[in-house]
Amino acid sequence: MADTHLKISRELADKIREHGAETYPHECCGALLGKGNDPREILGLFPLVNRRDDSPRNRFSVTSQDVLDAEKAARQQGLDVVGWYHSHPDHPARPSQYDRDHAWPWYSYIIVSVAEAKPQDMTSWRLNDDREAFSPEAIDVQQGAAV
Repeated sequence: MADTHLKISRELADKIREHGAETYPHECCGALLGKGNDPREILGLFPLVNRRDDSPRNRFSVTSQDVLDAEKAARQQGLDVVGWYHSHPDHPARPSQYDRDHAWPWYSYIIVSVAEAKPQDMTSWRLNDDREAFSPEAIDVQQGAAV
């Protein structure tokens, strides 16, 4: 996969971090709304509820209705769902095997590490077309409220 990157405003990056801190010690999750492929621009977020009952501390789950709601919200803003974000409580901001098993190629996956309720590193990844591994995606955090 060629080097890819995404643009996100400081405000939206901070909202992802805050969501991770608020849901700690459980994983947070949400949709990334935006445009483009490379660079991909994140222009909005659609926070979701982690529906995972059995292990919300190290897994997240969303329903098909959650996905439809995110897609509808994106369309209403003239955007697309271009990815997903979630937190890794007390773990690095790297995709797990579970993340890989449940990811789709093309989408961006932002992961924020949260240690003791404090957001740490934030990374982004795209699943390779062969689904064998993720490739890192550079994050270009823009100053201001809009990209």
